[in-house]
Amino acid sequence: MSPPTAPAELESYLEQLPGARILLDMRYRILAANRAYRAAYSGGEDVVGRHCFEVSHGYSRPCDESGESCPRRNALASGHMEKALHVHRTPRGDEHVLAELTPVRNRAGRISLFVESMESVGAAQFAAATDALVGRTKRFGHMLELVSRAAPTDTPVLLLGETGTGKELLARRVHESSARAKAPFVAVDCSGLTETLFESELFGHEKGSFTGAIVRKAGLVEAAMGGTLFLDEVGDIPLGLQVKLLRLLETGSFRRVGGVEPLHADFRLIAATHRDLGRMVREERFRSDLFYRISAFPVELPPLRERRDDIPLLARSLLARLFGNGAPNLAPETLRLLQAYDFPGNVRELRNILQRARLLADGNTIEPNHLPDELRAARHEHGVMPDDPLWSAEAQAIEAALVAHGGNRRQLAAALGISERTLYRKLSRIERSPRRPR
Repeated sequence: MSPPTAPAELESYLEQLPGARILLDMRYRILAANRAYRAAYSGGEDVVGRHCFEVSHGYSRPCDESGESCPRRNALASGHMEKALHVHRTPRGDEHVLAELTPVRNRAGRISLFVESMESVGAAQFAAATDALVGRTKRFGHMLELVSRAAPTDTPVLLLGETGTGKELLARRVHESSARAKAPFVAVDCSGLTETLFESELFGHEKGSFTGAIVRKAGLVEAAMGGTLFLDEVGDIPLGLQVKLLRLLETGSFRRVGGVEPLHADFRLIAATHRDLGRMVREERFRSDLFYRISAFPVELPPLRERRDDIPLLARSLLARLFGNGAPNLAPETLRLLQAYDFPGNVRELRNILQRARLLADGNTIEPNHLPDELRAARHEHGVMPDDPLWSAEAQAIEAALVAHGGNRRQLAAALGISERTLYRKLSRIERSPRRPR
């Protein structure tokens, strides 16, 4: 049977469109692929007549039946263009690709073809340039998809995640993918500044405005002109300054400390926090109007314990970045231990553990004995089933002891003779258990 062919006018039209494009029929078969697609995704290989899911992922059945994101079902339902982020095989290795699928109707008005465009959102670039932004799990992919949608706009982005999940790295990625990429990216750590110092750092000050102000100083808002201002740990901004930040965002103008002339601000705001801002608003510790202003587009960064399947890929990427061609291997049992651990410090903690382990390893392989004691202990805890009577007894004893100590974890850890980190891990496991003892 000869391979299916595309209408000549559509094939010609595909070549004139920018970017990588393919034409698909209703049976997932590729009818045409333009030169940009063949160069970027097939290494020049002819893909006409093959199924898109086989070319993209090496699957034997459609993506949406294999747990992969696929816009086809939504495009059929809506009748218009739909997007999805998925991992595409390329000559350079696997990359996260934003796929846009546009239905094409026949003369009877029925959808008979699809034009799919693909654009890399930089998974390979992430691996080369950053530490935390490597992964293939669904939660990680969903995060990247949100970022790829927000990046080209000027919409304020709020990054939510625990310490060590890579919020600043993701903020830089948003900036680098925006129209402001050639302008400055200015990061402000809001947690380390006093109220007086914060205002001076953010807005600048005039000469003589306070003791020690011997020259005029431009603030970080001015430094970010035309670019991106990243406010890290925005939940730590004092209430008294929140109103000034809100005025800056609402009016697009500010005054230096000691100044009278209003100055124009031009930046894209990205904020980040590990705190529950919604709860802080309810407790009146964070202004509701500022919260709604900065949270137009929230993006949650999943903790490492919620994407354990990414740990092998992430660990190897970190080792390659840290040690280059001298990067050590990871023994199979070492990988199992890493995946069993909860990583309260997330990617930052994983990085530190790998650096330490490399120093302890005399050969070219990181073995379990090169890992910290608390990480090796995680093997035993995760290896016990929730319905094990010993685990149940321990869990009930810990919960009872926590109540007896008034919820004070530090005192309980001391009384049990274990570290606070070990206690935290045990309590987290008890909380996550589907058959939590009562």
